[in-house]
Amino acid sequence: MAQTVQKRKRPQPGDDDDGRNASSSNTKRSKPNTARKSTGGGPPVASSSRDKLPRQPGADEQPGQRKKRRYRPGTLALREIRKYQRSTDLLLRKLPFSRVVREIALDMMTDTNFQLGETALRWQSSAILALQEATEAFLVHLFEDANLCAIHAKRVTIMQRDIQLARRIRGPWGGLG
Repeated sequence: MAQTVQKRKRPQPGDDDDGRNASSSNTKRSKPNTARKSTGGGPPVASSSRDKLPRQPGADEQPGQRKKRRYRPGTLALREIRKYQRSTDLLLRKLPFSRVVREIALDMMTDTNFQLGETALRWQSSAILALQEATEAFLVHLFEDANLCAIHAKRVTIMQRDIQLARRIRGPWGGLG
C-alpha cells in the first residue's frame, strides 16, 4: 500500500517545454551540489593553507596531556550565579570585614568623645556579624537594581552609572545621605 511520490523537475532557464536544452552555448553551467562544512549560516569559508598543516603542540600544552576544556563565554558566570543563589553563607570574609568595621569606628571617634587614649573599642562577635549580614543584603539589593538599570539601557554589563542611578532613585533610605 506504500505509494511512492516522484518530484517533478523544475524547469531551468533555457529549457524548452519538452525538457530539451535549446542552446547549450547560451546557458551557464551550474556546479554540482556537494556537501559543504557548515559555517553557521554565513557564506562558505575558503580553506587556507594553515588548516592543512599538522598542528604542533604549543609551549602551554604537553604532548601526553589532554587539552583543558574551554566553556563558551557566560557559561561559567551563569553557573557561579546559580551556586551563590543556592547558598546562604556570607560572601565577604569575616576577618577583613571586621578590620574595616573597627577602622571606621576608630575614625568616627573624636578626642572629645573618647579620652582614654588610643585603645580600641570592644565589639561583640554577634554585632559584627549583624553588620555584615546587613551590608551584604544592602549590596546584593543594590546590584539587583543596578542590573535592572543596565538592562533598561539595553546592556548586560553593570557600569558605575547604573549603581549611581539606582542609589539616586532609592533616595535617602537607599544609600544617599
